[in-house]
Amino acid sequence: MELSKHPNGNVEGGMSPADEKFLQHKSDGTKRPQFTDFEGKTSFGMSVFNLSNAIMGSGILGLSYAMSNTGIVLFLILLTCIACLSCYSVHLLLRSAGVVGIRAYEQLGLRAFGHPGKILAAVVITLHNIGAMSSYLFIVKYELPLVIQAFLGQTSSSDDWFMNGNYLIVMVTVGIILPLALMKHLGYLGYTSGFSLTCMVFFLTAVIYKKFNIACPLEVFGNASVSTETPEDTCTIKYFTINQETAYTIPILAFAFVCHPEVLPIYTELSNPTKRRMQNIGNVSILGMFTMYFFTAIFGYLTFYDNTEAELLHTYSRVDPLDTLILCVRLAVLVAVTLTVPVVLFPIRRALTQLLFPGRPFHWLRHIAIAVFLLFAVNVLVIFVPNIRDIFGITGATTAPSLIFILPGLFYIRIIPTDQEPMNSRPKIQAACFTALGLIFMTMSLTFIGIDWMTGEKRSHGGH
Repeated sequence: MELSKHPNGNVEGGMSPADEKFLQHKSDGTKRPQFTDFEGKTSFGMSVFNLSNAIMGSGILGLSYAMSNTGIVLFLILLTCIACLSCYSVHLLLRSAGVVGIRAYEQLGLRAFGHPGKILAAVVITLHNIGAMSSYLFIVKYELPLVIQAFLGQTSSSDDWFMNGNYLIVMVTVGIILPLALMKHLGYLGYTSGFSLTCMVFFLTAVIYKKFNIACPLEVFGNASVSTETPEDTCTIKYFTINQETAYTIPILAFAFVCHPEVLPIYTELSNPTKRRMQNIGNVSILGMFTMYFFTAIFGYLTFYDNTEAELLHTYSRVDPLDTLILCVRLAVLVAVTLTVPVVLFPIRRALTQLLFPGRPFHWLRHIAIAVFLLFAVNVLVIFVPNIRDIFGITGATTAPSLIFILPGLFYIRIIPTDQEPMNSRPKIQAACFTALGLIFMTMSLTFIGIDWMTGEKRSHGGH
């Protein structure tokens, strides 16, 4: 097989879709490594942990609420469609990257659309992951004081410094997140990612257990049953439901599967990297999260039915705010989101490095400085912005569809040579339809946010 140099330094050539390999890490003296100067050593299992942890987000707390607004069958159909589309999106990324021997999302943008494409990809990744990091730290800010309060046996909040969420997120950032974010390679975070996923499995186990310990009609702590308002159908299973909240479900589910900025960095550090091997990692990770999402949604929904709130843990607190198991679950969720922040930070740092320092060799000072700057900026955002939900809504409605649908489809259309696949070939027509679907999702999400703003309604929905 012959390889030819593209003017921008990338390598082109026909490769088998199933078995193509990226350029090897070790240089033979004639080719410089495209993206990294070390041999990938991360195992299949650790890569699955890292990608699964990147997929898993705070949105899992809102999936039961989403099911209550769609019904079980419609929710399962939508969840299955989004999971399959996410696997297809990973395929498009890997196929495009394999053709040109690139392992960076931003470099794919450069190859497809020149420097503007590189800037666009870097900006989209940065905005989306900063939003994700901020949402995780917001959970720490508001949930950790409640956990500490419960452990101390206090029934009301106090003015002690250790009950101040702003102080707590700084301490968590400096003591836990920053040391993990300073790791040189993403593969090293496989152990913490595995522990984070274990915490979420504990969360799922608690949701299943509580289904058989909370009766419906729901007895609210210290009050009469709220179900007396609608005794006819409040505890009735709904299989298909359409209401004004249903339209939010598709964007919520799409955001819940965003992992695409992490796909190529994880591929970079994979031992024996092949497209087939990385696609299997993506499929296993998405299947695992699909399973967790569905079981969390259905058991949470079958516990509270129409009383399900947008944040599932808050619904449990209405029943018994002093429940020890739910307290442990809150702590587990806090650990999970805290350990996810470093994994989400890696693609941002990589994007900024590709954008601001292209072609530069690894340097520890730059590596550390970017991590410190990003964490400082996110902490300032979380501390000083009183209501950031609308900002998250705009960035989430634009960046998530871009990362899952629009950019992978456009990269595939532009990068795959026309002599291999003409524009009227089935794969490229599918990629074009995939891109159009992303534009529809983006338009729909922005429309709903605009309607909310104009009507003055503020709803709380789970995000990735």
